[in-house]
Amino acid sequence: MPQPPTQEEDTRPFVAPCHSIDNTAPLRWLRKGWRDFLNAPGPSLLYGAIMVFISYLISAATWWFGNMGLYLGLLSGFVFLGPLLALNLYAISIQLQQGRQPSLSESLKQARSCLGDALTFTVILVVVFLVWARAANLIYIFYPVNEWHLENVLLFFGVGSSVGALFCAIVFTVSAFSLPMIMDRKTDMVTGVITSTNAVLRNKLPLFIWASLIGGCLLVGLLTAYLGLLVLLPVLGFATWHAYREVIDAEEWEPRFELPKED
Repeated sequence: MPQPPTQEEDTRPFVAPCHSIDNTAPLRWLRKGWRDFLNAPGPSLLYGAIMVFISYLISAATWWFGNMGLYLGLLSGFVFLGPLLALNLYAISIQLQQGRQPSLSESLKQARSCLGDALTFTVILVVVFLVWARAANLIYIFYPVNEWHLENVLLFFGVGSSVGALFCAIVFTVSAFSLPMIMDRKTDMVTGVITSTNAVLRNKLPLFIWASLIGGCLLVGLLTAYLGLLVLLPVLGFATWHAYREVIDAEEWEPRFELPKED
């Protein structure tokens, strides 16, 4: 009696392997990110300008409602959703690696190719953001800044920054390589998140340095009234793409685009 056809077994690993990297790797990624920025200044500055505009909207909303807790929550939420907003930057890096002149229409087309999984990841980020927004409001209740004394302000930002750092660490761990991976390969978000978490835990020190550099760049953007973000955010987005290409070995998954090996 003939046996019914069996479905081909998936022999791919549960998680994409990762390479061990040295502590200077983050600086290498930033150099590559800066190179991509110089090769595509127009689309990069357009993205940066949009992010600066959103930052000003957040500040305006805070001033209008007079709630520092709202500012802390919205600003952190902006950081949380940053990886999703960087999809178009990954698309620009892809076009540059293909030897093409980046275009906005092509970037949007490439970003749409993984939109389903990206939206799934957005849901995860939104849940984390809502929890953090609630925590930010509680911090504002217990550490009010009704009078702008230096001691009150420092205490508020100290506690808020500590709690925010915990949430940002979680978001960084799951998003460091997950979105670049689903942009590069035909895989699902769960695999991307597990791959990213595994890579971060196996390269703790260099990726801590990388996270610190990201935080430092965001701080510079904050201290320059957000104007520094015009350049820093695109460079960080490009650098994240090159970080993924160097750290994650996703050869077992079908590629979405033909790309040369990362140098």
